[in-house]
Order: sequence, then structure tokens, then C-alpha cells
Amino acid sequence: MMRQFRFAKMLAMFFVGILLVQLYSCSGGGGSQANRKSTVTIATVNNNDMVIMQELSKEFEQANPDTQLKWVVLEENVLRQRVTNDIANKGGQFDVMTIGTYETPIWAKQGWIKSLDNLPADYDVNDILPPLRDALSTDGKLYALPFYAESSMFFYRKDLFQNAGITVPQQPTYTQLREWASKIHNPSQGVYGVCLRGKPGWGENVAYFTTLVNTSGGQWFDTNWNPTLNTPPWKNALNYYVDLLTQYGPPGASSNGYNENLALFSSGKCGMWVDATSAAGKVFDPKTSQVADKVGFARAPIATTPNGSNWLWAWSLAIPSTTKSPEAAQKFVEWATSKQYVQLVAERKGWVLAPPGTRKSTYDNPNYQKAAPFAPVALSAIESANPSKPTVNPVPYKGIQYVAIPEFQAIGTQVGQTLAAALTKQVSVDQALEQAQNSTQEAMKRAGYIKA
Repeated sequence: MMRQFRFAKMLAMFFVGILLVQLYSCSGGGGSQANRKSTVTIATVNNNDMVIMQELSKEFEQANPDTQLKWVVLEENVLRQRVTNDIANKGGQFDVMTIGTYETPIWAKQGWIKSLDNLPADYDVNDILPPLRDALSTDGKLYALPFYAESSMFFYRKDLFQNAGITVPQQPTYTQLREWASKIHNPSQGVYGVCLRGKPGWGENVAYFTTLVNTSGGQWFDTNWNPTLNTPPWKNALNYYVDLLTQYGPPGASSNGYNENLALFSSGKCGMWVDATSAAGKVFDPKTSQVADKVGFARAPIATTPNGSNWLWAWSLAIPSTTKSPEAAQKFVEWATSKQYVQLVAERKGWVLAPPGTRKSTYDNPNYQKAAPFAPVALSAIESANPSKPTVNPVPYKGIQYVAIPEFQAIGTQVGQTLAAALTKQVSVDQALEQAQNSTQEAMKRAGYIKA
């Protein structure tokens, strides 16, 4: 009897031991569990700087063997849709999201992204350019860290301009742009006078076109949030845009966004291009550009006012509140936006491809100054961009190439489709603006900005 009792007691202790081991393992205390890697899933855009980040991220994984990075690299419009749907629906698909100055303050107020507190001293947050710190902060807290930042500027082929006897001033005008396009347009030789964004999207054609409206004296809304898309500045801007690209642009301009125009310009097919300052590193790099030794640059053109003629944007890394790996995600975000990462890109890819627009130390570096002759113009454009005064007339919103309200993503996407329809002559300029005005007005009524 005693022997049976002892056996039962030993058996019970055996099962209790197994149960304790299982509980300990589930809590993360077991050796095999402690060695399990954290997976950080990163959603990012397929721009060149992000492709470099993905390539160099092997360095991060080697230094952090307990973290595995998983990449989801998407075209810009698709990225915006995927991350917005995921964050709004608390899907939890991503641990790091590439977002911009538009989304950051809106999502921060919704509690959708984590504040980035307790950054280490060597991160040197004060080295980030002040306009970006302001744009990515809410209530004094940073909610995203800028990977690269940009304004907009004017690129041109110096050889074509010299042959045409054209001298470009530091501040071009849109009147001059049209005249220059007519002189250098030579499609029989595979050279088109000008490239501009035509692909529909609030961050594609609408981003560029809004700066054209701004500098033409227009705005999206008046001080009472009434849409103003059927006013003379919008009509003048759209007539100019459609006429310029129809006469002197490449075929299929309505399908060309940032990446497509970058490829066209770098291969020598565009005589002029107005787009992001961040493109300068690519078009000046002989490894990626056939015209690297022929590129000139100046500030973004103006029409009737300098207000809002050049934008401000930062592709930035944010951590959604739904992340399952917050510590590993923040460690990666700090690494990818650090001064040390800028140095790593410079060592591996050359200073001309160092992430632009984010840090004062980059622009102070003599090596960058030597490799990037465009740096002073790009820095000046970033520092002069004023999202708080994007237009010549008072407006109730912030943002230069966008309107910083949650509804703008849908509004801008709809208007972008209408602009593309005008460019392809599916509708007239007047019809396009009437459609855009009506759809925007309905959206603002539904959102409660104006009375129904």
C-alpha cells in the first residue's frame, strides 16, 4: 500500500513538473523561447532610398541577431492604401510603417501610432532639421522619425539648354518653363520637353498640381471650408498643365508618377523635370543616371506668388500601436534614421546617395557638400517651405501639397482621377474642375465642415 502511495506521489510530481515547464516556457522564460527571434514586419515604398535601406538592413540583423526583418515593399499609391486600411482597422499586419508628414499628426491624435520617447543621446534628435521635427510632432512628442525628406525643385539638361541658348535663373517661372519646353522638345530624337507627375493619386499628380495651384494664387478651401476648385487660379493652372504636357510631355504622361519620371529623366528622355529634391542624388549618380554629368538645377518654378510653390515632405518610419514587437521595432526605426546609418550609406553607396533632407550634420559634412552640388538649393527649399502659410490668401488648413485633414486622402484621390481625365482629354478642363468641385463639396458636407 505504501509502495503504491509513493508511486502515485512521484507520478503526480512528474506531471506537476511538466506543467510548470510548459507554463514557464509560455511566459517566455524557457531557453528555447528566450532565443526565439522577434519578427519586425516593415511596410515601405519602392523608392530608391528605401530599396537601399532594405539592402543594408542585413547590417542591423547581424548586430541584432534576436530580430528578423520582414519586408513588404509597395508602389506608393498601394502603400498608402494598405497601411491606412491596416491602421484604421487595427489589423496589426505591420510593426513599422513608412508614412509621411500628412499622416503622422492625424494618426497620432487617433492614438494609432506610438510616440517615440526615450531616444538615446547618440541619436541626437536635435540634429533633425526643425521643420521636420515640427511636422512629425504632436503635443511636443515625436511620432515618426524621418528617413529622408524633401521639398521640390527644378531639374534640367544643361547640354540641351546650352544648345538652345537658354540661361536658367536661380528662380525660374512657369512662363519661362513653357518657353524652354518649346525650344528643347525633340521627340524624333527621343527627348521630350518636360516631365511632370500625371499618375492619379493624392500623393502623385495632386501633390505636384497643388503647388502649381498655390503659386497661381489659388487654394483648396476658403476660410469657411468651402471648396474653391472652380475658381480662376485652378482653371489657369489646369489649362497650363494640360497644354504643357500635351504639347511637350512624353506619351502616356497620365501614367507617370515620381518613379516613372525619374527613370525617364535619368535615361535622357526629359529635358526638364519639376519634382522632389530627393531625386537629385539619383540623377547625379553616374551608376543610375545616364545624364549625371549634364544635370542643372534651380528652385521650383513660380507663377504669380512664391507661396506654396515648393512642398515639404518626409518619408518617415512610425510604429503602429498594434505592433507585437514594440522594442525591436523602435530599435530598427532608430537605426534606420540615425547619423550612423547616413554614414553607412555613404560608405557603401557614396555620399551622393546619402539619405537627404533630414539631418543638419549631413549638410555640414564636407564630403556631402562635395558630392552633392545640389545640396544648398535642396536645403534652402526645405527650410523655406511653410505648411502654415501655403497660399497667398488665408486658409483654415496646414499643408502645402496636401490639406492636413483626415478626409483629404479620399478627396485628393478623387480629384487626382479627374485631373488625369482632363490630361487624357476624356473631359474638358471646365468639366474636370466642375466635377472636382462637386465631389469635394459633397465630401466636405458629409464630413460636417460645411452645412448640407
